[in-house]
Amino acid sequence: MTSRKGEGEWRDAAMEIVRVEFSGWVSVRCVFRLQPGADQVYEERITLWRATDMDAAIELAEAEALEYAADLDGEYTGLAQANQLSDEMEPGAEVFSLMRSSGLDTEDYLDHFFDTGTERQQGSPSFDLS
Repeated sequence: MTSRKGEGEWRDAAMEIVRVEFSGWVSVRCVFRLQPGADQVYEERITLWRATDMDAAIELAEAEALEYAADLDGEYTGLAQANQLSDEMEPGAEVFSLMRSSGLDTEDYLDHFFDTGTERQQGSPSFDLS
């Protein structure tokens, strides 16, 4: 998505340009490597920024990502993906969207990108809040 004074544009599934009103909010997903070595863990973290455009939000998010990684004795991988929000912040507002083309069927897609069996999420054996 690219920003233009108060509006953004992106391509929909048919690759048609769609213009959306920009709310001034941008979410940024950053990826971190924690616990380097055999038991290393990667964390995807989405933060919310008030910014004039996506570039400014990424700059803010990356500065914060470096601090966050240092606090955890981890490493910011350098990957930042931004999403310009068109919704005002209220319950149910979309805060992140990433579209990806894939020839995989639904189960294979989810297994490949989201449910590999190594995620640390509530309900999994590796989920530990301590």
